[in-house]
Amino acid sequence: MRHVIALDVGGTGMKAALVGTDGTLLHQARRATGRKRGPEAVVESILAFAAELRAYGEEHFGESAVAAGVAVPGIIDAENGVLLYASNLGWSNVPLRALLGERLGVPVALGHDVRTGGLAEGRIGAGRGTDRFLFVPLGTGIAGAIGIAGSIEAGAHGYAGEIGHLVVRPDGPHCSCGQRGCLETLASASAVTRAWAAASGDPEADAADCAKAVEAGDPRAEKVWLDAVDALAAGLVTALTLLDPSMLIIGGGLAEAGETLFTPLRAAVEERVTFQKLPHIVPAALGDTAGCLGAGLLAWDLLATEVSA
Repeated sequence: MRHVIALDVGGTGMKAALVGTDGTLLHQARRATGRKRGPEAVVESILAFAAELRAYGEEHFGESAVAAGVAVPGIIDAENGVLLYASNLGWSNVPLRALLGERLGVPVALGHDVRTGGLAEGRIGAGRGTDRFLFVPLGTGIAGAIGIAGSIEAGAHGYAGEIGHLVVRPDGPHCSCGQRGCLETLASASAVTRAWAAASGDPEADAADCAKAVEAGDPRAEKVWLDAVDALAAGLVTALTLLDPSMLIIGGGLAEAGETLFTPLRAAVEERVTFQKLPHIVPAALGDTAGCLGAGLLAWDLLATEVSA
């Protein structure tokens, strides 16, 4: 059974899969990155995990993987297969594609984690059949993936889709990027967690607790939640004004609140649009498998490109 190795590398853990030609997850596994042991140890953990996956495929499917795809956080040079910088992994200028290719003996594709997840959502998830979409996961931060005709636009320098750094409140909180009032300082899961911990007086409270309190009718939670929704709507309307997508796909931790998020968000976006066409606003469909599935798609795309060349 032909398959590829797919790896989704996060700050603390890795999700991996063997992915068939039709995008089916044939095998899934997880490992810790081992980042406390240093950046070199993280690289070795990835290489060893990939080798394990290759051996699993040989044993259970009768052949080795034909390619590999890996999704990573940070700033990447996808063309040359180099991870330029990833603060949460301590990486700088890591030639990950070459290292994996040498270990596995197969072609390797490297992709940005959010754009890779967006690729999967666009092709086989919530955006299937949609020509133009914007995928926005609301997690620790906020990023975006711009989907156009079955592929993801990376931009001239690899920074396309950084919606989390749209300034929506110029007098808002300081952001790590150096600006004030960036979207992710106000509407990410981390931002809601901070605001709700302060409003509730419970330092252990998080965004999920805030959503539950909203559902229970707590007015303090409703204010925190609606402030975040209003900021999110402002950022999304700016994005749809520039990009004119037919669909906004919202994922990440906050999206797990379901209609507690989507009902007020749709209303807030609709209230803000004037001449713009209102896109469909839908939840992501693939959950935390999106990165793996997207990495698998990158690997199959790479093979197809090599064959056509």
